[in-house]
Amino acid sequence: MKKIIAILLAVTLIFTFAACGKSSSDSSDKTTSSAPASADKNTPSDNKSHPNNGRILVVYYSATGSTRAVAQTIADTVGADVFELVPKDKYSGKDLDWTDSGSRVNKEHDDESRRDIALEKTTPDNWADYDTVFIGYPIWWGIAAWPVNGFVKGNDFTGKTVIPFCTSASSGLGQSGKLLAETAGTGSWQDGERFSSGASSSSVADWVNGLGL
Repeated sequence: MKKIIAILLAVTLIFTFAACGKSSSDSSDKTTSSAPASADKNTPSDNKSHPNNGRILVVYYSATGSTRAVAQTIADTVGADVFELVPKDKYSGKDLDWTDSGSRVNKEHDDESRRDIALEKTTPDNWADYDTVFIGYPIWWGIAAWPVNGFVKGNDFTGKTVIPFCTSASSGLGQSGKLLAETAGTGSWQDGERFSSGASSSSVADWVNGLGL
């Protein structure tokens, strides 16, 4: 009788340990499988890594959103930081109506003294750390939209490669980049590019990739 009881106890213990082992294994598997998802979420994408080319900044002023879209595509393509130029006295839709001779932009076009547009912030954080700077703007009357002028006048571009780009419905880049370079007086200004108001992301990315940054 004692032998039978001992055998039953041994069998019970074996099943108990086996059940505990399985529970521990299941818990460990669940923990392990969730860890990679957490790590992947915080891993930078490949296009954000440009260790040999220095830091890149995309600066832009956008009146209607077209230039903003191009600027963001450029930033996504090369892993750049973005800095938006925001006028302290923002333009309304009526202000931007170039068909109205009494609109703000028309008055500024007719009187250059009105084109000194104060910005909420003129110099980006860590400006000295950037080696390459894209500057984007819409074309107004054949030149860069004047809110960009305050940024160009207010910063030192020494040692920086500067690449202008613009958006317009029909006008080309024209002399806008050259005029900004003359205003800046410093920096290595490159030939720029003009994009239509509805430029595709792929056309913008193709241009940027062709720069060899």
